Amino acid sequence: MKRSKPSFSVYASGSLHAEQKSGKKRREMEVSTCFAPLLAWVCRLWQSEKRQLALAMDATSLGNRWTILAVSVLMSGCAIPVAWKVLPAEQAGSWRPYWEGLFQQIGTAIPLDWEIIVLADRGLYARWLWDLILAWGCHPFLRINLGSKARLPGEEDFDWISRWVPMPGTSWKGQVECFAGKHSRVKGTLLIHWEPGYESAWIILTDLEPEQAQVSWYGLRTWIEGGFKDFKRGLWGWHHCKMQRARCVERLWLALALAQLWCVSLGCRAEAQQEEMFWHHEPGQGLSEKHIARKRRKRPLGQRPVRRLSCVARGRLLLLALQFPSEPLPLGILRAEAWPETMTTPQKQPQPFALNKKKTQKEKERRRKQQRRARERSRARH
Repeated sequence: MKRSKPSFSVYASGSLHAEQKSGKKRREMEVSTCFAPLLAWVCRLWQSEKRQLALAMDATSLGNRWTILAVSVLMSGCAIPVAWKVLPAEQAGSWRPYWEGLFQQIGTAIPLDWEIIVLADRGLYARWLWDLILAWGCHPFLRINLGSKARLPGEEDFDWISRWVPMPGTSWKGQVECFAGKHSRVKGTLLIHWEPGYESAWIILTDLEPEQAQVSWYGLRTWIEGGFKDFKRGLWGWHHCKMQRARCVERLWLALALAQLWCVSLGCRAEAQQEEMFWHHEPGQGLSEKHIARKRRKRPLGQRPVRRLSCVARGRLLLLALQFPSEPLPLGILRAEAWPETMTTPQKQPQPFALNKKKTQKEKERRRKQQRRARERSRARH
């Protein structure tokens, strides 16, 4: 009796094991062994004098199937994943062992003579995370909630952090002892700023001195959200994935991460060439000051144009263009931009009814999740 061949849907879902696939040289690959070389590759492509690196840690999900914990390098408005862990969606348990494992895997590639900050949103803050980042020689740059307490050196009682930023347009920075609980207490620097137009203030806890850090650096963390969008509907189409095994998704992410790194490096290289041409032949430089084009010009002379195409999209288009004349595929570079010194004001101010509607939607979603979990527990008991 002949053994029936698996259907195409089985191959597409990635549910086959290595011994079931065709080919005598197929082997299982541990993706985590590639994390340190991937970060080392980022450092080798570095072409900037400043040895400053921003890492962001965050989680993303694919529907109700997968949750991915990722550590990404923030570069030129893009995010390059260098370590990740794929988990089933809504899996119960702590993420701490997985985050510790990711830092353990990339720790050997972290350059000790660089200034590296690790950014994370307030939903991920924990005392163990603070200690973990410091243990690997990096600087934590973590956002915390406004409803926390802190005290200045020499004070006995803890008070709410909100006393330093009572209204929009206020800011404060200084060394404090944060959190009233003895086991969660941390000595560090608080960077607080409430930009008009935001719902609440940015409160950043770091170990850097107040003179060495700026709260506006936290704006870099939003680039990892753009990186998740690139992986899904924005560029690489990961949202079409039908894989049913976490190990297969991790291998797919390795291919996507390599493509992201290559395209970002090519985009940075193309931007560098474009800027060099711009400095030598700036448009409108030869026009008189009374010319109508100079009068209507909003960008001052000497300031480079605004980036209208992301580096990863520019690099991908460059690769596609090189395939038609069959030219050799080039290697790119990575250039670090100056970290932001000011916060960007929201273009559209949120209306009160919009804020209330958003809170109502969150509350409804929270109740739906509770009801779904209650039904699952009830089914498990019976």
